Amino acid sequence: MTTRADGRGLAGFAALLADPTRAGFCLALLDGRAWTAGELARSAGVAASTASDHLTRLVRGGLLVEERQGRHRYVRLADPAVAHLVEDLAAHAPTPATPPRTSRGATADAALAYARTCYDHLAGRLGVLLYDALLARGVLDRSAGLALTPAGTSWLGDLGVPVEPLHAARRPLVRDCLDWTERRPHLAGALGAALYARLRDLRWTVPGPGRSVRLTPTGRHALAEALALTPAALAPPPRDSGPARA
Repeated sequence: MTTRADGRGLAGFAALLADPTRAGFCLALLDGRAWTAGELARSAGVAASTASDHLTRLVRGGLLVEERQGRHRYVRLADPAVAHLVEDLAAHAPTPATPPRTSRGATADAALAYARTCYDHLAGRLGVLLYDALLARGVLDRSAGLALTPAGTSWLGDLGVPVEPLHAARRPLVRDCLDWTERRPHLAGALGAALYARLRDLRWTVPGPGRSVRLTPTGRHALAEALALTPAALAPPPRDSGPARA
C-alpha cells in the first residue's frame, strides 16, 4: 500500500497554488473568515465565473472547504494545517520589487506587516515579538523541540487561558509558523489560537481593516507588563522607516 505521494501527485498538488488568482484567494482566506465567491472575485479583480472555476479546483484539491447558505457559496481554508502551509510558502516567496504606489497602500501594507491574523493566530511583527517574549519568560521552551513549560501553564492560567482543554484539540498544542514578513517564527497551534482569542476577549487587540490587527493603548501597556517588556517595545515601527512586505 502506497503511503507517500509520488512526484506526479506532489506536482499536481503544488499546481493548485501555481496560479496568481488561486494563490491570492488562499492568502485572502488567511484572515480565518469564510468568503463568498463574489467577494473573492472582487478582491482578485476577476470575473465571477473565473473565480468559481478556481474555487472548484481548490475545493477538489482539499485546500478549501465550502458551505452553502441559500444562494451563497462560502469558502474557507480547510484547516489550520493548510493555513500553516500557505503562510510558510508565502515566507519563501520573493519580495515584490514594486513598492505601493499610494500612501494608502503603504499604510495598509505597514499595518499588515505589524500585526495580522494568520488563520486563527497572531502574525506579523507583533506575533513574532510575542513568541520571542514567551520564550524569554520561560513560558515556552525549545531546547528539545518547542514545548509549553509548567511555568508557562501557570502564566497562561493567570492570563485566563486554561491549557487543559487545549490538549484535547486535534492539532498540536504549540507549533512554529514561519512569518512571511518577519521571516522568523510566530506561535501557531492550539495555544497560538487560544492566546490570540484571549487577547481579543480582553480587548487588548481589535480587528483592523482586512487581516490587520490593532493593539489598543490599554492592550499595549497590559501585554507589555505581562511579558516583562516596555510598551515602546510593542509599538509599530516609525512610519518613515518604510513599509514591510505584507
